[in-house]
Amino acid sequence: MRKAHTRCGWVEQPGLSPSGAAGEVLLRCRGEAHRVLGMTTNAQMWFDPTCPWAWITSRWLKEVEQVRDVSITYRVMSLAVLNEGRELPEQYVERMKKAWGPVRVCIAVEQANGADAVARLYTAFGTLLHNQQRELDDSVIVDALAEANLPAEFLAAAVSTEFDEALKASHLEGMTPVGFDVGTPIIHVPGPAGEAPIAFFGPVITPIPRGDDAGKLWDGVLLCASIPGFYELKRGRNVRPSFD
Repeated sequence: MRKAHTRCGWVEQPGLSPSGAAGEVLLRCRGEAHRVLGMTTNAQMWFDPTCPWAWITSRWLKEVEQVRDVSITYRVMSLAVLNEGRELPEQYVERMKKAWGPVRVCIAVEQANGADAVARLYTAFGTLLHNQQRELDDSVIVDALAEANLPAEFLAAAVSTEFDEALKASHLEGMTPVGFDVGTPIIHVPGPAGEAPIAFFGPVITPIPRGDDAGKLWDGVLLCASIPGFYELKRGRNVRPSFD
């Protein structure tokens, strides 16, 4: 039986790494190197709104944007898509059925209104589902759309297959450089010109690192992910997600 990824997984296939002297300088402290050079790192994070660990990572990235020259674009992956055809524990079957709605709505919003609207909607979903511990139902989707200043008519996408092709394409784009034995979050950071992005699962963290700690974690994660052959750094997790 293949492992079900209802929330998160672990890295099996890392992205490629920078090479040469320029890459070595960049890897020493990528964020600070870009700051000195007046460059912005345009990174992407793939999320499923139902995952609390991805939500924490996304709020950490908000902190990173304050202390590093980094700009994050939020992209949609889907735990429901990832788990299609897999044997799931009974308690997760209904959860995966419900998980289709928010990601379909996010893709519909992305196509109609672009990445900024997706970021607003993700913030609204995360606040309602995780900080406020709301149950996932139509009312949450309607309230999230309202909070993001988006029309309630997008609710119809939750039960439509119209956007599934685009959803699966977005999902595939995020997962392919990392491998499919992981869940969310997935982060892509541009590699050197002409090379593949540095792509990795995680980090899985709680609580949210703030200020300088957020920047130091960003630098360290990029350093690890950029080393050829680096696959996994992990320790046992015995705490529930904290959104503080």
